[in-house]
Amino acid sequence: MSILIDNSSNVLVQGITGGEGKFHSKQMKLYGTNVLAGVTPGKGGEEVDGVPVYNSVNQACSDHPIDTSVIFVPSGFAKDAILEAVDNDIELVVCITENIPVHDMTEVYHYVTNYTDSRLIGPNCPGVISPGESKVGIMPGSVFEAGNIGIVSRSGTLTYEISSAMTEKGLGQSTVVGIGGDQIVGTNFVDVLSEFDSDEETDLIVLVGEIGGSEEELAAEYITENIATPTIAYIAGFSAPEGKRMGHAGAIVSGEEGTAESKAKVLEDHGVAVGRNPDEMAKLAANAI
Repeated sequence: MSILIDNSSNVLVQGITGGEGKFHSKQMKLYGTNVLAGVTPGKGGEEVDGVPVYNSVNQACSDHPIDTSVIFVPSGFAKDAILEAVDNDIELVVCITENIPVHDMTEVYHYVTNYTDSRLIGPNCPGVISPGESKVGIMPGSVFEAGNIGIVSRSGTLTYEISSAMTEKGLGQSTVVGIGGDQIVGTNFVDVLSEFDSDEETDLIVLVGEIGGSEEELAAEYITENIATPTIAYIAGFSAPEGKRMGHAGAIVSGEEGTAESKAKVLEDHGVAVGRNPDEMAKLAANAI
């Protein structure tokens, strides 16, 4: 079974007439995702690869049973796009857009968390895929295979690498969730860990973290206290040069805190095995199931 999305998810694409929106809408449709409508203000009445375009989310939702939205709009308009989606009661909103100002996301996070029933994934994320059922975002469907491993990740490319290594060993995935690497994201590790732990068909959880912040340390404590499903982890950045800022906006290391080694130690101290490369992760997964 999958979490967040499945073959019944009905998807709206905000920013569908832009280059990224147009390309990935087509890829999602080819994968089998139910892409029902798109939104670009001023482009209402057009079509993109057979998908009708509307001027507003409200108009699209009036004509279609939308429950999921994916956002490809430029960073300067992303805040309004997220708020428009949640104000129309869309259950899952996946924001791919990067470089959204922190003060915009502070406002969005507060509003979505406290005043709506919507779930926001991202921003600056690759999206969500339930292999063989649906994908919402930019993940390359070819590297995933249906199975019983749930993956939650702050990274994009490493998610594909680790999933591909597992797929090559016949280890498929229930759902893969890219939560994004910004300082403020709508959904964190703990949120997704809880979802996977409640999924009867997810038998192993893989957490993919990276340097900076303290999300992995918080996840380690949560796993010990609340998660029954076996969990393994990978931390990107073991070879990162000391004192050099790298990667996402959330990848800020403070002194000895937030390094790959320090995160790995905390996870291992809480009983979570940590792999050092994708192939090792595949081996750990094979042994854990």
